Amino acid sequence: FADEAGNFDFSHKNGATRYFVLTSVTTDEPSIGNSLIELRRRLLWEGINQKTKDFHASEESKQVQERVFAELCKQSFRIDSTIIEKPKTQPHLTKDELRFYKTVWHLHFKFVAKQILRMGDQLFVISASIGTKRKQNEFHNAVEDVVRQSAYRFKFRVASVASSSDPCLWIADYCCWAIQRKYERGDDKAYKLIKDKIRSEFLPFSRSSTLYYWCKIGKKIGRLARLL
Repeated sequence: FADEAGNFDFSHKNGATRYFVLTSVTTDEPSIGNSLIELRRRLLWEGINQKTKDFHASEESKQVQERVFAELCKQSFRIDSTIIEKPKTQPHLTKDELRFYKTVWHLHFKFVAKQILRMGDQLFVISASIGTKRKQNEFHNAVEDVVRQSAYRFKFRVASVASSSDPCLWIADYCCWAIQRKYERGDDKAYKLIKDKIRSEFLPFSRSSTLYYWCKIGKKIGRLARLL
């Protein structure tokens, strides 16, 4: 189950994220999602109303967030995350959303597939759909092509659905949100709660010192190292 955090705005404008984060949650027991459905019922019984119908972390109250993370800590699953520092991403990728998205998935899945797949396994990849209806189809095809390249020896299926439709995608959303906050804001409180489940955090461009556009680094402004 996979979700993303961040946007496709490669600029220094307000609202543009510094990082684009792809996070996957792997489990052989998808019934773990039922724990969040049960939690939603308990919250309703206690008179605690959610702001969203699907436990969307960035939009929920702190009280609900804390209850969700407490529930996730009880469950067993694997977390992998690929963190792209957008200002260090080469322009030939940033000019094409689809190419950028597929590249991120390729970087992520080629590693994760080797870690989780064993001969005889069947793989079901479910990602949260994004974008317009046309783009949703394009992004889905991109993910399917990436999975095919790394998992061609296995029986697999790829689906892209609304995040509200599967509680395991809610789990992926919360994990992705926690990891993004660590890098985007330096806030690792939620990250520490799930740290023991994280198996990889991959920053492909971390060693590069080249910035392709002006960006904010904390309260300072990053220098423009090169513009192509």
